[in-house]
Amino acid sequence: MANFARANLPTLKKTASYYLVHITVAAGVAYAVTGDLLMSFTLSLLEPTVQAFAFFFHEKVWERAAQGVATQASGAVEAVRA
Repeated sequence: MANFARANLPTLKKTASYYLVHITVAAGVAYAVTGDLLMSFTLSLLEPTVQAFAFFFHEKVWERAAQGVATQASGAVEAVRA
């Protein structure tokens, strides 16, 4: 687990930051809609928690896609040089 955390530290930090912002916004919106503080906290913890996991894996997919594009570009440069 420690190796996983070290290998993914920038993405984990970004995910945590996103999570805190999302909870704050969700709590405000839920309170504005329901007028119930307990309900707003419940809603604001449930949905952003699911979103944080989705965001982490979304970021990982984008990182892999970017690596694939970089690999293809370097292969094209090598082909031109040959």
